[in-house]
Amino acid sequence: MEIVISGASGFIGSALSASLRSDGHRVLTLRRGGVTEGDEIGWDPAEGRIDAPALEGVDAVVHLAGEGIGEKRWTDEQKARIRDSRVRGTAVLAGAVASRERKPGVFVSGSAVGIYGAKRGDEVLTEESAPGDDFLAEVCRAWEAETEPAATAGVRTVQIRTGIVLAKHGGVLARMLTPFKLGIGGKQGGGRQWMSWISLHDEIAAIRTAIENPRLSGPVNLTAPNPVTNAEFAQTLGRVLHRPTFLPTPLFPLKAQFGAELVESLLLASQRVMPAALESAGFTFTYPVLEPALEAILRV
Repeated sequence: MEIVISGASGFIGSALSASLRSDGHRVLTLRRGGVTEGDEIGWDPAEGRIDAPALEGVDAVVHLAGEGIGEKRWTDEQKARIRDSRVRGTAVLAGAVASRERKPGVFVSGSAVGIYGAKRGDEVLTEESAPGDDFLAEVCRAWEAETEPAATAGVRTVQIRTGIVLAKHGGVLARMLTPFKLGIGGKQGGGRQWMSWISLHDEIAAIRTAIENPRLSGPVNLTAPNPVTNAEFAQTLGRVLHRPTFLPTPLFPLKAQFGAELVESLLLASQRVMPAALESAGFTFTYPVLEPALEAILRV
């Protein structure tokens, strides 16, 4: 297949690109501000520009690009960048997909479990659950809404609502490893908040399933079927690393650096998300349980 990927150099995008190429697929990447050349397609989402004819006849478009949500304090300007990078990019791509005479077979567009809101407690959440009303939920709602032109044009459209992706070399787990290896890692806040996680291995397999399986369309939760509380996550990681986890993570320094809204939205959010659509489509997780997943990830 020929597959176009935005955000192909990112944490998830680079792993997806490598997986597809290893199986002989041709991966075309979107190059911000550039011109189309070879396997790179020029686009500028901020300006609403893309070389749309380069999408003619491709088999799939996977949209993963967006400003990182946890790298900087959420000033008004940063929150606008987080939202606009997702909404504008999706609008540009969905419009280009819809305008083609020979349309892609599928448009897979990023989203996140943040759509359910940060304060869902112990509620079990599926794709049918109502969205939340905080900042990240609003971003995700707007993000997903911009895929509509592709769906209206008859392109199978999938919004992948990704949870916490676990890998040794990137994402949340990579940032947690140093304090946990030093024996100073622990739960965050009360530890009762639910964490909906997925291994990078299963994340890539699930995205490929979204590309290949015609039974999948609309929102699809990309999370393992066994979410854990924050305290359970800390205890499990400590056990795998053979380190104590008695000390809770001090949140004051993080709030001082990143602001209370970011810390509470990302570290204290409770989202108990289940992958109902994936499982209904017959997807099998390689790592459905946290401890074996961490053991495999950290063994590499």
